[in-house]
Amino acid sequence: MTYRSIYDSPIGKILICATDEALTGLYIEGQKRFGDGFSVTEENPVILQAKEWLNRYFEGKKPSTDEIKMSADGSAFRTEVRELLRQIPYGETVTYGELAECIAKKRGIKAMSAQAVGGAVGSNPISIIVPCHRVMGKGGDLTGYNGGVDKKIKLLTLEGVDTSGFCLKGKAYNDKKYFNKKNK
Repeated sequence: MTYRSIYDSPIGKILICATDEALTGLYIEGQKRFGDGFSVTEENPVILQAKEWLNRYFEGKKPSTDEIKMSADGSAFRTEVRELLRQIPYGETVTYGELAECIAKKRGIKAMSAQAVGGAVGSNPISIIVPCHRVMGKGGDLTGYNGGVDKKIKLLTLEGVDTSGFCLKGKAYNDKKYFNKKNK
């Protein structure tokens, strides 16, 4: 059985999905699958553990991604990318290209497509805990984020990342054309 619960966070509502054994999804409001129909419970121990993890995270603590058993559908490649995401330290960022280089090295091949890695990162069903928000495009481009680029910036800022050098499609991320009152 799959359970769901809503967690009210500083960046908005978060949908937590779990079975009796593992966390299966964590979706920020507005993200694909937020609000999909599942039975609702507050009593599932996995959901309670995820909420406690999120409490500590939003308090500025550094909970480990290894604290919660997770189970996410996807190909072997997507699973491999998610495992790399879990290794990105709190408060640090990497690029899609760097992740692609890691996979290529691990597989003993000359190169791996950064775009393929980007597709796998974008399919991550367990936002925040599997920190896909820590991945940037080449040159500090914020690129897309399923939860919204504004939320990506808030998460990185919470972690102490200096976002002043980041850009969005070649423009400083704080460009008023993008970050108007609606997005703050």
